[in-house]
Amino acid sequence: MKKTKILLIGLMALLMVSCGDHRPKSTSTRGIAKIMCDESFQSVLEQEIAVFEYQYPEASIMPEYINEHDALDSLFHNKVDLIIISHDLTPEQKKSLKKIGRGYRTKMIAVDAIAVIVNKQNDIDELSMEDLRDIFTGKVKRWGEVFPTKLKNDTIKVMFDGSGTGVVHYMKDKFLNGKEFGPNVYARGSSAEVFNAVETYKNVIGFIGVSWITSDLKSAEVPIEQKFEDLKNKNEVSVIDFTDRIKVMPVRDDDKIQGVKPYQAHINSGEYPLVRTIWAIDASYNGMLDHGFFTFLTGVIGQKIILQTGILPAAEPVRYVEVQ
Repeated sequence: MKKTKILLIGLMALLMVSCGDHRPKSTSTRGIAKIMCDESFQSVLEQEIAVFEYQYPEASIMPEYINEHDALDSLFHNKVDLIIISHDLTPEQKKSLKKIGRGYRTKMIAVDAIAVIVNKQNDIDELSMEDLRDIFTGKVKRWGEVFPTKLKNDTIKVMFDGSGTGVVHYMKDKFLNGKEFGPNVYARGSSAEVFNAVETYKNVIGFIGVSWITSDLKSAEVPIEQKFEDLKNKNEVSVIDFTDRIKVMPVRDDDKIQGVKPYQAHINSGEYPLVRTIWAIDASYNGMLDHGFFTFLTGVIGQKIILQTGILPAAEPVRYVEVQ
């Protein structure tokens, strides 16, 4: 699919040259734009790109899904103009961009949650923040040390989507003050690999963005024409549930008596304790395709797409409709 897209873009460029097309190479709705995005946000961004390219047929967004460190490095070395990561630029980073003469704009586009997922054979009903802290440090090594369980002798294996992703940085800051994890923590190549490991092995616990586990795939199966019309005309979303291929673990905050799952309502209310933000950072000029896509992400339709993926849009009001 990706190779076909690249080939078509190349053919379009050749045709424009051969036909003497003197239009600007890029406008806010036409051209080619390369962007970089934290891998944990991939499932959301793919839907954003599909709708944007349908709305603007002469636009082609080329995403690269990498870790946050590499995305920021590419921004500072002028390799890319638009990146999507889990935090705003720090004051030091803003000063550094100013020093090299790069203008920029930043905006929070979503409030995401980190889902804690385990194999369906895991019979533990919930985990506390203290339990997670003990697991990350290696203080707790077997499931039986967490709670009486049929997996009591199984070694806990923790899976993340990589060593430099936004999910990893968030959990280190949340539980370890930026220090390293214990020896039972492993990095997989992607969120999809984390999901597959949890689904396959009963002793694994994984941490991925909520949008990777929503089971409401109806929106993805709807023809793009209908999806675009729905996004323009509807201001509501059905309550989204999670896939039944794995078990989504309720998490209990230290001062609470009951854990909750990362449903949108619990993210919105602040009851779910593992919540982070997603930011778009754009250093392109006004009128470039990168800027056009940035505007789309932060606009009404882009925010509605986020609402349909199981996380919260930063701007679009949330209205839930219970489906009977």
